[in-house]
Amino acid sequence: MVVYTVSQLNKYISFKIKEDEKLKGIIIKGEISNFTHHLRSGHFYFTLKDNESSIKAVMFKSFASTVKFMPEDGMSVIVLASVSVYERDGIYQLYVTDIQPDGVGKLYTAFEQLKDKLLKLGMFDESHKLPLPSYPKKIGVVTSKTGAALQDIINVLSRRYPIGEVVVFPAIVQGETAPQSISDAITKAQDSDCNVLIVARGGGSLEDLNAFNTEIVAYAVYNSRIPIISAVGHETDYTIADFVADMRAPTPSAAAEIAVPDIEQIILNLEFYRKRMLSALTKVLNMKYNRVAELTSKLQSYSLEYKLNIYEEKLAALDKRLASAMERKYILCESIFNRKITELDGLNPLKILSRGYSVVYKDKNLIYSSEQLQENDIIRVNLGKGKFTARVINVEE
Repeated sequence: MVVYTVSQLNKYISFKIKEDEKLKGIIIKGEISNFTHHLRSGHFYFTLKDNESSIKAVMFKSFASTVKFMPEDGMSVIVLASVSVYERDGIYQLYVTDIQPDGVGKLYTAFEQLKDKLLKLGMFDESHKLPLPSYPKKIGVVTSKTGAALQDIINVLSRRYPIGEVVVFPAIVQGETAPQSISDAITKAQDSDCNVLIVARGGGSLEDLNAFNTEIVAYAVYNSRIPIISAVGHETDYTIADFVADMRAPTPSAAAEIAVPDIEQIILNLEFYRKRMLSALTKVLNMKYNRVAELTSKLQSYSLEYKLNIYEEKLAALDKRLASAMERKYILCESIFNRKITELDGLNPLKILSRGYSVVYKDKNLIYSSEQLQENDIIRVNLGKGKFTARVINVEE
């Protein structure tokens, strides 16, 4: 007979349970008791029970962090879990991966099945998603015309982007007729000239949001030629429409902010680019101006007018030099002339006569010897002052 240790037995039982496919991914309904949210680790610990039995359960932080509500004692829930053995204590328990309030179990199951189906069809692929326009002229909104979501969207759009036109495509967003109404509204929007489409509704339970978890709405969103922003429920709510849409927004107000730019930022950007453009234009104009000035200068050096101006300047300079030289020459000649005049003046016979000498003429001939005279000759005598005529009385050698 083989003797087992307690550890070996627990390991064996754990191995057997893990091998059983029927104990993996099972859906269990029950009431929560002894619920503990371990703040340090983030794990959920609780007991799931019905009228006759109970089983311990644990939900680790990685799964607990995705739960959209806080479980409480006495709450009836449906969990998705697998059975395994906690070998240290030798007990089996549930390892929960998802938990939903009771009443949505069927909806949740349908949601997961449709999600898997559409995922395999590639309807969530990023390659199919359309880019959002940067500056849409028209923004379409598919939602209830009486809901708060529409007013939230309009308020954000009017404040953030008042130049955009809002076109509302009313739809029933809750109830049996909601899926067809939403699909029809999206299809109708395709005939408009809207640049972007917001499909939205306010928060609610899984039942309230169920219309957006239907195949007809998923295909309407997928086949849209207009980029779609899905904004269904609150930030923690996810629907099939969110996965298919080109963009998901956590709330309708957030969808409006995603759909359009902020006009104040646009104005700031325009002013920034205006200044950059003006600076660049000024720089280019200065470069072109300098180039034109350079070419003009070169062109002038080859022009007749430029050469005439150069020659005119040279002629003016030469004329000035000539005038200066002539003036110096004139002064020099005047000085020489005055000197010669002085010298000639010193040789002037009149000057000699003024000192008591005289000049004698006979028949206009200058007498410089007595041999030229005879007695009774008429002579003219020029003095320093005046002259007279005389008769020769006596001639001496």
